[in-house]
Amino acid sequence: MPEFTAAESAFMERALSLATQGQYTAHPNPMVGCVLVRDGNVVGEGWHAVAGEPHAEINALLAAGDSARGATVFVTLEPCAHHGKTPPCIESLIRAGVSEVVVAREDPDPRVNGKGLKMLSDAGISVRCGLRKPEADALLAGFLSRIERGRPFVRLKIACSIDGRIAMADGQSQWITGDEARADVQRLRARSGAIMTGIGTVLADDPSLTVRDSSLNTHGGQPIRVVVDSKLRTPPTAKMLTLPGTTVIACSNDHKGRRLVDAGAVLIRIDGKHGLLDLSAVMSQLALLHVNDLLVEAGPRLAGGLVEQKLVDELVIYQAPHIMGSETMGMFMTPGWTELGDRQALHITETRRFGDDTRITAVPAD
Repeated sequence: MPEFTAAESAFMERALSLATQGQYTAHPNPMVGCVLVRDGNVVGEGWHAVAGEPHAEINALLAAGDSARGATVFVTLEPCAHHGKTPPCIESLIRAGVSEVVVAREDPDPRVNGKGLKMLSDAGISVRCGLRKPEADALLAGFLSRIERGRPFVRLKIACSIDGRIAMADGQSQWITGDEARADVQRLRARSGAIMTGIGTVLADDPSLTVRDSSLNTHGGQPIRVVVDSKLRTPPTAKMLTLPGTTVIACSNDHKGRRLVDAGAVLIRIDGKHGLLDLSAVMSQLALLHVNDLLVEAGPRLAGGLVEQKLVDELVIYQAPHIMGSETMGMFMTPGWTELGDRQALHITETRRFGDDTRITAVPAD
């Protein structure tokens, strides 16, 4: 691992901060930030804002102008070496005459995967890799999951009472948490490439699964809406089918799906057993749709199935300070867990207050 100075670490920290400017708009592309430094001074900055528009490196070069010659480039992900919707960033960096490129991590995309760094080195540009890699990995968790594991990063969101209940026995659940917590969920939605729910939630609540906060600039796009509905019970009149954006319905048999297709749905046929879909296969299909981050907002059956199958990468639990009592629904249905040893241990990574509610963020401990 190359050695880095405190000043270099600070420049990369700035690049990581810039990358987050694209958290609501860059997907399905990764969030990337870039800082150009010459004689110890920042001469250009940029981030990737929207897929199909200039990448972080190009924006930083444009900001630097002639000052880019001889500069050191700090960038959070290996610059691209292939033609996509935009030309390769490597070629622009070489033409600009930069002297060194410091990257947080290599890009695992097979079209890049070290090729960019080699092209820079072959052009006589010094290359160092690994500065603040853990922070870059966290920022790029969804993109890395799709490329390396062939499935999105799965974030399961749950709103519950302090006694762990998500709804009354009749399904009534609006609203368990307060305005501040619900506003935070809008930010989670805006960061996601897709939002998933189960058919039970569709039939009970007729949800929209959209980003409703206009201050979250998603450039007019909405996350893909995904319904796990093995028997195609989704009504053609479902609210989400009338809204802008794409609604995907994962089913086990699409022979009666014409009415839903006519209503605007996209059907994906997934194999299953005993009326239950292979959720891992659903995730693989979403990766093919370039979904990096999947937010799940579902009832206890789908939530429990994802946890049982170890498909949840992070849980975000909003806990309200009230008791709902015994005539209620719990967070998870896990019929396969019959012994104490079956339980899923969690590692709490953060707790934060939103009004009277507490947001608990946790990851599986094993």
